[in-house]
Amino acid sequence: MLIPRVACWLSLGSIALAGAIPKNAAPVVVERQAATSTRAPDSACTNGPRTRNCWSNGFSIATDFDAKAPPAGKTVTYDLEITNTTADPDGNGPRLAMLINNQYPGPVIRASWGDTLIINVKNSLQDNGTGLHWHGIRQLNSCPHDGVPGITECPIAPGKTRQYKFRATQFGTSWYHSHWSAQYGDGVLGTMIIDGPATANYDEDLGTLPLTDWTYKTAFELNERAQHSTTGPPTADNILVNGKHINAAGGGSYHKINVVKGKKYRLRIINTSVDSVFHVTMHNHPFTVITADFVPIKPFVTNQITINIGQRYDVVFTANQNIGNYWFQVGLGACNRNAFPATGRPMGAILHYADAPDANPTSTGVTLETGCLDMPSASLVPFVPNTVPSSVIPAARELDLNNVVNAAQNNLFRWTIDGSTHIVNWNEPSLQTALLGETDYGANSNVYEIPTKDNWYLWWIQNKSPIPIPHPIHLHGHDFYVIGSGAGTWDGSTTGLTLNNPTRRDVATLPPSGYLLLAFPADNPGLWVMHCHIAFHASQGLSVQFLERKGEISTSVGNTDIFNQGCQEWNEYWVDGNHPYNQTDSGI
Repeated sequence: MLIPRVACWLSLGSIALAGAIPKNAAPVVVERQAATSTRAPDSACTNGPRTRNCWSNGFSIATDFDAKAPPAGKTVTYDLEITNTTADPDGNGPRLAMLINNQYPGPVIRASWGDTLIINVKNSLQDNGTGLHWHGIRQLNSCPHDGVPGITECPIAPGKTRQYKFRATQFGTSWYHSHWSAQYGDGVLGTMIIDGPATANYDEDLGTLPLTDWTYKTAFELNERAQHSTTGPPTADNILVNGKHINAAGGGSYHKINVVKGKKYRLRIINTSVDSVFHVTMHNHPFTVITADFVPIKPFVTNQITINIGQRYDVVFTANQNIGNYWFQVGLGACNRNAFPATGRPMGAILHYADAPDANPTSTGVTLETGCLDMPSASLVPFVPNTVPSSVIPAARELDLNNVVNAAQNNLFRWTIDGSTHIVNWNEPSLQTALLGETDYGANSNVYEIPTKDNWYLWWIQNKSPIPIPHPIHLHGHDFYVIGSGAGTWDGSTTGLTLNNPTRRDVATLPPSGYLLLAFPADNPGLWVMHCHIAFHASQGLSVQFLERKGEISTSVGNTDIFNQGCQEWNEYWVDGNHPYNQTDSGI
């Protein structure tokens, strides 16, 4: 029997344009150009082990999910409660933590493409506000549910509940986490799966595999130290794979990935760390990479992956080796600080075949890379092609990244964009200002307006800091197209930029002492933050806000009762004398 196939393979290339680019030119209005498959999906094709490119009538892997989404599916509801507790993921001994439903990581949230998610979050923390961000979720016309205190909502006050509601217009793998200061480093995070089609076939889905760094002191304590450090962020003590690992003395346990010989598996790898770049490999089991963040890509085979904070890679591999145990090996980028490698003990997890003995592997694999930049853009080719219009190039807007140290404030360290450190106001979130039709967002708001519907905007981030480190840049409310990146200062030349089907994702790494060129269309009214995903750097102010189509925000977000109630509850809580500390960082 012939298996129906839906494909969309276009030739790739880059468009080279000559000319210098002014720093702050006026934007050029260009309608977004999107391409979908030239073949209609077969209505009889259903998603299965040999037809993962199929989904439903009229929707497949060839569908441009920005152009259309499946009809409204089911409503999926989750109840999450965040509490003060302790955690001991590596056997080193319990330390203070904040957990969701008393587990680490928090529950896996799972829905299907087109479904509506309703997530009720109760803040049972004693002295902390909170707010959950659904990383990479586009939040089309649902900006108040993006979960960023001080920007899209007031924090959830202790003892109060907030309901988040949004539609899954994309599909793939992601995670959710607190966006209140460095709180997710103390355990407030979990993973997400939005089921949909895929660019390669597989028998079984192994689910999510989050990787993170772990510290024996709380993230809040270390964050406060980082605010006044001139030597960089603190050193992590360990890594965790799906919330487990051994410690330096050999206690604790490795996470096991259980497989059956002969089957093909999908594995969803996520970097949920505070301050770490990871390199991963599966000994003797090459990866076929099928997605980068939420974007399906043309599959390619590799024996290792580099993954920065917030990034996700879905891979397929075949359990075709002798029955036994094999290392899922994890290495750190050279830019990281982690004490565990000095122990000489293996870092990672165990790929365990059914009927194999319960033992640590003796396998060997490739030598892991140690760099801290993203995987090559040439490998990350979106399956559904889009073109960034060349007329957007002259309107590039430069964002200069730098840092300052205030010796008079105990060496207070701050990152800046165009000389300004971003600090939010928890009591007056930016979205509230926009909804009221006001224009004063505060002295440290770092607001950049993108006013024109469906116009493409190009953001040129230039790393001018004397501290030569990379920064994983994450955008809310959108994916962006990475049309260029490199060392040194961009000279304005368009030579080498990729406009025809460039890499598309929601986290990309700004090189040390280099530049990053990101483009996206104004197709989602709201207020969206773009920030470094190193938690300490975000706390030190490394972020901006995009005020998108401000005249349409109130219409697009609809009912704001939940938003207003949350702010009323927070303002009743956050008054002088009613909390044991004050805001000492950016707030996000």
